[in-house]
Amino acid sequence: MKRAKKKQFHDFIAARGLKSTRQRDMVLDCFLSSDSHLSTEELYMKVRAKNSSIGYATVYRTLKLFAESGIAREIHFGDGQTRYEHVAEGEHHDHLVCTRCGSVQEFENEAIEKLQQEVADQFGFLVETHKMELYGICSKCRK
Repeated sequence: MKRAKKKQFHDFIAARGLKSTRQRDMVLDCFLSSDSHLSTEELYMKVRAKNSSIGYATVYRTLKLFAESGIAREIHFGDGQTRYEHVAEGEHHDHLVCTRCGSVQEFENEAIEKLQQEVADQFGFLVETHKMELYGICSKCRK
């Protein structure tokens, strides 16, 4: 999958007449090796640990390109930070967001997905995409 995402990104930037650079490739490798929902700052710190010459603006602009190319999705959890997550074809999940520590847990639930479709059908509504985020206190913070 990592190889397919790299190809998708490289094809995208080539089609836009942009250059494939070592810096972009390093940002891409750091992004694809992470399983979390990364802010620009968090990804910048990971990239900087590998190569201190890569600047914040490069990471910021490259993340925007990831979203435009379809390999990443921008997500907002109401804390004022934009985060990015991997986009996997045909995969869908929802989020549990802790309002104390900011942790984010992904989950899938077929019953919820089915109910959402039933509601849409009831109203003659065609769902193209959706997101569900539940906000509360995680089990660690509740202890």
